Amino acid sequence: MPGFHPRAEALPGEIPVFPLTGALLLPWGRLPLNIFEPRYLAMVEDALAAGRMFGMIQPDPSAPATREGPGCYRIGCLGRLASFSETDDGRFLITLVGLPRFETLEELPMRRGYRRMRVGYARFLPDLDPPPAAFGLDRAALLSSLRAYFTRQGYDANHDAIGKLDDPALVTTLSILCPFEPAEKQALLEAPDLPARAAALLALLRMGAAEAPDGARPS
Repeated sequence: MPGFHPRAEALPGEIPVFPLTGALLLPWGRLPLNIFEPRYLAMVEDALAAGRMFGMIQPDPSAPATREGPGCYRIGCLGRLASFSETDDGRFLITLVGLPRFETLEELPMRRGYRRMRVGYARFLPDLDPPPAAFGLDRAALLSSLRAYFTRQGYDANHDAIGKLDDPALVTTLSILCPFEPAEKQALLEAPDLPARAAALLALLRMGAAEAPDGARPS
């Protein structure tokens, strides 16, 4: 798990945000991103010059649109730029490390084309603490369900590498990388703690493994 986390008093109250459907960043997790839109290139440039942090949040199809764009879920996750490279064609390849989750308090005027929000962290300050090494994870059930899920969905995976992850990294990494529906990703983000997230992840894997060939899930 990544080792750098800021103190609570150093968390920014106003942040750039990257609204991206299906992208999940979790505390202590890593999310690779390929940045190519001009507004988000500008956002990364500004973040590099000022604390290296911005938020990931998902658009919410049930929320009304704002002047700045589609409505978003209220809960997102702050990230810190942990790695950065620029391609020959002007894209940025970055990796975000998840810091605490945040609650959106107010949308601010855009800057250089990207969205900004005033946020609060009070509900999520425990995210700053390293995750517990042991939290009652049924590791065998999770890995078995993962194999069944990937088989049903037709995905390849390096199960040997996955099996070497410790319990917190296993739950966090699978939650980020598995191709769940956006609402399911949001449910994983909003799980109150790691044991609850592990339980939700196991349920999603089992549902995905039981899907019919046309994608329907049993009722």
